[in-house]
Amino acid sequence: MILIGENINIMSKQVGPAIKRKEARPIQELALREAEAGMDYLDINLGPARKEGPEIMEWLVKTVQEVVQLPLFLDTTNVEALEAGLKVHKGKAVINSISCRPERMEKLLPLVKRYGAGFVALLIGEEGIPRDGAERAALAAEFLAKTMAEDIPNQEIWFDPVVLPVSSQQNQVKGCTEFMEIFRELAPGCNATCGLSNVSNGTPAHLRPLLNQTYLIMLEKYGMNSAIVDAFDQTLIQIAKGKREEIKEIVWTVMEDGKLDPEKMTEEEVWYLKTTKVLLGHSLYSHSWLKL
Repeated sequence: MILIGENINIMSKQVGPAIKRKEARPIQELALREAEAGMDYLDINLGPARKEGPEIMEWLVKTVQEVVQLPLFLDTTNVEALEAGLKVHKGKAVINSISCRPERMEKLLPLVKRYGAGFVALLIGEEGIPRDGAERAALAAEFLAKTMAEDIPNQEIWFDPVVLPVSSQQNQVKGCTEFMEIFRELAPGCNATCGLSNVSNGTPAHLRPLLNQTYLIMLEKYGMNSAIVDAFDQTLIQIAKGKREEIKEIVWTVMEDGKLDPEKMTEEEVWYLKTTKVLLGHSLYSHSWLKL
């Protein structure tokens, strides 16, 4: 799994003020910690970046790449800020993201070609978030038709099926998984990624890692080869690097309708069993799903 660290985010109470004041040290220390944790890319999230967006993005890309050699995902809705970051980025950057809306594709696909960048193809269309796997697939096909016409190779595309919180959008979680089931056939040669932590938004803090870890395993089974993650979730990183295969075996067995006897499992193993059932929609989500 290719891991993209999500932690340099202007919405963070710790990181945001440092970005706005252009304080390099805390940003660089965080970037170094993410790299040491095993990240392959770092996501630089400026949000809308309406005020001084290009200047801040340029400074931030330079600041981070002064201390780490990792390529960056440039994450902002401000087109001018994206281009400012692409101009100074060392190596191959990834634009995060381009939605399946004509005005966004018309503005941003030329930047993909001009700077030789990859891009996250966000499966949100003009009607908003797709309702199920089939609508996600239709948007992906629309993207592929556009990129083919623009001579953009499939390997530059990172499809994001839009992960939503299981606490409030349980059916949408299933829809995302359904899309991944057909992903390899639909988009050969493309990458797939997601904002993994979204699945646990609205869940008690101590339970969020369990949902994130389990969903990563589920999506990997169907071909997702990367995720934007909390760089400091050590168990998640171990799972992504193939060091907790016993957990993966439990999750995949549940996905394949295999039989497991909770009486013969450890408490931790039962947690992953129950969490997989919730994410598959076999059990109704509640904050107390582990106790049921």
